[in-house]
Amino acid sequence: MNNHAKKLLKQVFGFDTFKDDQERIIGAILSGMDVFATMPTGGGKSLCYQIPALLFKGLTVVVSPLIALMKDQVDEALAKGIPAAFLNSTLTSEEVAGITRQLSCDALQLLYISPERLALDGYLSYLKTQHVSLFAIDEAHCLSEWGHDFRPDYLVLSNLRERFPGIPIAAFTATATQRVQDDILSILHLQDPFIVRASFNRKELQYGVFKKHNVLQQILSVVKHHGTEEGIVYRLSRKDVERTAAFLQDQGIKALSYHAGLPNEVRAKNQEAFDRDEVQVMVATTAFGMGIDKSNIRFVIHGDLPKSMEEYYQETGRAGRDGLPSRCILFFGSGDIFRQQYFLTQMEDLQEQNKAKENLNTLIRFVTVHECRRKQILSYFGETYESPCNNCDVCNNTTRKLEATEDARKYLSAIVRTRERFGSRYIIDIVRGADTERIRTNGHQHLKTYGVGKEKSLVWWSSISDELIAQQMVYKDSERYNVLCLTPAGRELLLGKTSFFVSEITAYKETKLVDMENINGALLERLKKVRLSVAQSINKPAYIVFSDKTLREMAAHKPKNEQAFLEISGVGEKKLEAFGSAFLEAIQAYEGQ
Repeated sequence: MNNHAKKLLKQVFGFDTFKDDQERIIGAILSGMDVFATMPTGGGKSLCYQIPALLFKGLTVVVSPLIALMKDQVDEALAKGIPAAFLNSTLTSEEVAGITRQLSCDALQLLYISPERLALDGYLSYLKTQHVSLFAIDEAHCLSEWGHDFRPDYLVLSNLRERFPGIPIAAFTATATQRVQDDILSILHLQDPFIVRASFNRKELQYGVFKKHNVLQQILSVVKHHGTEEGIVYRLSRKDVERTAAFLQDQGIKALSYHAGLPNEVRAKNQEAFDRDEVQVMVATTAFGMGIDKSNIRFVIHGDLPKSMEEYYQETGRAGRDGLPSRCILFFGSGDIFRQQYFLTQMEDLQEQNKAKENLNTLIRFVTVHECRRKQILSYFGETYESPCNNCDVCNNTTRKLEATEDARKYLSAIVRTRERFGSRYIIDIVRGADTERIRTNGHQHLKTYGVGKEKSLVWWSSISDELIAQQMVYKDSERYNVLCLTPAGRELLLGKTSFFVSEITAYKETKLVDMENINGALLERLKKVRLSVAQSINKPAYIVFSDKTLREMAAHKPKNEQAFLEISGVGEKKLEAFGSAFLEAIQAYEGQ
């Protein structure tokens, strides 16, 4: 490893050691190799191309789809003393001209650019006139049709190797299955690349899966448990986003909404408020998050079942980017599964439909199988993990596995005896022996299954029904008013050839997050106020000043001078010069009380 790289790590970024695979990746890039790296969110991808950018003589071009994030990325680079700029569709012609002038006089080391800008006629030819030393491709999974966020504009990158022979290309992503990885390597024409697949395990994240009952109250419970800490709530529809945000606001929570139906200026304003710690909760559809670099998100709540494991992993990965313990909670119900299955039937492209069906089945298994959540996530990405993780609802015994084969067979029998012509509520009424006019009119009070489950509650039978649908023993026929029908697996169960278990995850239960160190809470709050004041004075998001992790280390070690302050992780020489005095004064004032 280049000794200059290690020196820059401390001077510019404020870190004493590299994380995991960073050193090997940087070494490969500096030797001129192509690189493909799968690294989890918060794994330090940007440092892997920023250090080479400082060491190479020419320009490092970073291609990213995250237009909303580019300004913050450039601000953060500038705060570290790295000459940087961005080019995307948000800039005026005058601003573009200014950046072009900077490029012409070699004043930049980092240029962030959107694929749309790169695809403009003649832009690759223009870059040929610059001294480009490295191409870094962020969110590289956008290249692959097998990825969860395929973007056709990214395909312009397939020309880079031909147009820039001999210039290293480094591709980074946080979510890539083997199929997606192979696709990316082929499209970019990477030559004998150095490949790194870092562990997908986000040790700082606690996972929990719970059944919906009153989902708004359940969401509120999680938010309140986190006090003033900030988080994201994901909902599937715009309507649910607005409804959830309004509910939280009514409960005194500072919450805003974000979805594609809002005007661009409203979305930008709401995101900026969240970035700057002015609101506690952002309620959003999946349209939100790709442009978020906020490091102090402490919880991510899914109020509905996501569409794929990649989407779930990407969205939960927005929590705990600073490495501090954070919580990821998913609430689901059988209605989520039915809604997703209905969306599948509306797809005209059979290949897309099959891919979506495969993704949905993976998620259904994830939420219904009584197995370590972390193990299931890592297994999906091809990684072996020996459970228990002791940091998910299954391993913490928040859920219990209950044997329910006989009750499931009673329920299935009622469906068959009524000739698969009724919905779940009617079937539950039959097994519970409800005396309703509809049952009497149909003569179903004479069925053998009538009243066989009258000693069990409505909640229990609703749970049986939900689990049978979730485990694909039963499906709702959307062409016949959602009547229940047995699948082949359901018939196997009815015939006594298989067993059936339900997970008793009927309510959200609080579990303590594992903390990393003992800190002074009062001093930490004072330092957060100083950070907010400094951020407001320079009109930047608070995390660009210092991360929560850096503040916690300050509160724990209480540095008394500039040399001690430089020893804090995340404090480099440039940030010491720009912000150090305000924090040192706050620590000294606290110590002098």
